[in-house]
Amino acid sequence: MKEIVAIMLGGGLGATSRHGINIFVHRFVQSNFPVGTISVNLLGSFLIGLCGALLEHYKIAVEYRLFVLTGFFGSFTTFSTFAREKAELLKVGEVKVAIIYALTSNIFGVLLVFAGYLLARRFIAMGGGAP
Repeated sequence: MKEIVAIMLGGGLGATSRHGINIFVHRFVQSNFPVGTISVNLLGSFLIGLCGALLEHYKIAVEYRLFVLTGFFGSFTTFSTFAREKAELLKVGEVKVAIIYALTSNIFGVLLVFAGYLLARRFIAMGGGAP
């Protein structure tokens, strides 16, 4: 039961954070390109790699890992919104924009997960604490 509550709480915080960042980005960038969603997806991809590696290294309890990785980042990253936005771009004939959006999100998302993991490993190697 603790795991379910942890996921629910993390999910609420992740979704709220996603919405806040989306609003923040759109205040500064006016574009037909879904900059808010791609910003959240790329940031979330990096952070899930970083946090995942740190939580694993420090042997954090499962409910905290579920809170962060499944709950928070599961609702923070917006790949369902990502898919919907691609479909909308295709519906209005923006095929090139939809393809660029999909490739950028997927390629850089995976690279940023790996970058976050490498950064965490470097932090740990520099004596970032013992598990």
